[in-house]
Amino acid sequence: MNDDLSTAKWFKSSHSETSANCVEVAWLGEGTVGVRDSKNPNGPALTFTPSEWDAFVAGTKTDDFNRP
Repeated sequence: MNDDLSTAKWFKSSHSETSANCVEVAWLGEGTVGVRDSKNPNGPALTFTPSEWDAFVAGTKTDDFNRP
């Protein structure tokens, strides 16, 4: 995937505190989703296809990522 992130509109969850220790998300073209560390906005970002993002969000809702 080779998405241009230079014009992405990044946002944090409304549940985030005002600190910079957050994950930011951007809705990109074709349904792709970008994710980056708010502490390092010029650093690397991950991109996910719509189906990958949907699977991740579904997993967070069913506690699939909780530690044992």
